[in-house]
Amino acid sequence: MHTSQTSAARPVSRRALSKWAACAAMLAVTAGTALPAAAQSSTLRIIPTTNMTVLDPIWTTAYISRNFGYMIYDTLFGTDAQGKIQPQMVGKWSVSKDNKTWTFQLRDGLEFHDGKPVTSEDVVASLKRWASRDTFGGQLAKAIDKYETPDARTFVIQLKEPFGLVTEALGKPSSNVPFIMPKRVADTPGDVQVKETIGSGPYVFKADEFRPGEKAVFLKNTKYKPRAEAPSGTAGGKNVYVDRVEWLFIRDAQTQLNALLNGEADILEQPAFEQYATLRSNPGVELVDAQPAGNQFILRFNFLHAPFDNEKVRRAAMLALGQEAFLRTQVGTPGLTRYCKSMFPCGTPYESANTGEYTGIANPQKAKALLAEAGYKGEPVVLMRPADNGTIGKLPLVAKQQLEQAGFKVDLQNMDWQTLVARRAKKDAPSAGGWSIFMTSWTASDILNPLTMAMMNATGDKGWFGWQDDPKLEAIKKQFIAAGTDAEKKKLAEAAQLQAFQTVTHVPVGQYNQPAAVRKGVTGLVPAGAQVYWNIRKQ
Repeated sequence: MHTSQTSAARPVSRRALSKWAACAAMLAVTAGTALPAAAQSSTLRIIPTTNMTVLDPIWTTAYISRNFGYMIYDTLFGTDAQGKIQPQMVGKWSVSKDNKTWTFQLRDGLEFHDGKPVTSEDVVASLKRWASRDTFGGQLAKAIDKYETPDARTFVIQLKEPFGLVTEALGKPSSNVPFIMPKRVADTPGDVQVKETIGSGPYVFKADEFRPGEKAVFLKNTKYKPRAEAPSGTAGGKNVYVDRVEWLFIRDAQTQLNALLNGEADILEQPAFEQYATLRSNPGVELVDAQPAGNQFILRFNFLHAPFDNEKVRRAAMLALGQEAFLRTQVGTPGLTRYCKSMFPCGTPYESANTGEYTGIANPQKAKALLAEAGYKGEPVVLMRPADNGTIGKLPLVAKQQLEQAGFKVDLQNMDWQTLVARRAKKDAPSAGGWSIFMTSWTASDILNPLTMAMMNATGDKGWFGWQDDPKLEAIKKQFIAAGTDAEKKKLAEAAQLQAFQTVTHVPVGQYNQPAAVRKGVTGLVPAGAQVYWNIRKQ
């Protein structure tokens, strides 16, 4: 079922939004005032976390691009709310006795937005492209001998050796998600962005209405056939009850809040942390945590260039960093933060306090001594700061202060998040337009184990941004794949973490939650470890 077609309200213009910011006092929206009643509408308006310029969720791990992927693409498997893998595009599958032959059959009714059926060749091409970019996918690819496509709806994965996490890889819920694209699109090399946005998912992207910095528009895919199961995480039925979804890209946090409170938007994906007190006291708004396991802030190094091509310099930086200042400065709101020195999020299966030298408490004296021992020559550390990103934009300010206290020379460079996403892919020297450090956040579902954690992709040039080359870490991950018991996996996950702290793949600097703000009358937001927008009804 879906809501009946009604005439959509007039789209929000940039001029109008600017006017709201300028006239905030005139609006007189107070914390305890009920919101205007929302008219029945078949258009759902969402304010995403950030602007979107990259439309390829395989090329980048940026969450806005991942969320875009869930709008228009579909997946072979999904991960339900209990963390279990469930079939999505796959109807049935079987495994040979020696666990080397996996045979999958696509379910009926799968069709791309251009009217062409989804075939096994589309699937294989999509999986190959995904595996060229994704940490988990890359591990699976190493175990694959060949793919076979005996007919249009059947694909076979022939393994060189058993790989106990095949469906877990195919159903991973977050970046990079193995979205299925038409073969002609998926044949694009993984390090080149696709030029077409054709999927088979629950929404169709209106490319002609896309305005970076302003809005993106999606229409209900009327030919999509959802599964019969109830939605759960990224699995189950992807039923769409609205005819149109608009993403409104609004940079200013106060303007975002005004848009929500005045009914010009229905969902604010990630409110500014300082806005939660206002939102909690407003009877017209509900806070819905779509990522209840939380998120983790991290700092990532560039291993290719000085000074962080030196392990001792990375360790010095790690010792200089303290979580309390990051959490207090960036979040500050009581009840939303958690000190956690584990690389695997606290509260998840592989959480471990065995973190080697890392304590999560700043020790500038010890860091300074190690930096001198490392022979640091005062090379400028280019620290990229996404000034427009309210979720992580203050983190680099803290990093700069703490690193300078340890003796680093820091060149803080402000830019928007999309510029950072593009720049972090460059391997140029920091002095030639490259970078030394960036900071970001990960949802817990992305960093639950050594295979899903991008920062533990230590395969050099083929690895994640930063390009660490660590055969020992890769060997531990291979053992993790072959582990037969949960206890063995727990032990190997801890070994991977210790190796990662020893070589300083990255530094975790605290956990936090950031619930979405949703207007009353908008229901059905699915907690999924990612922002997904099926199952939503709007009164």
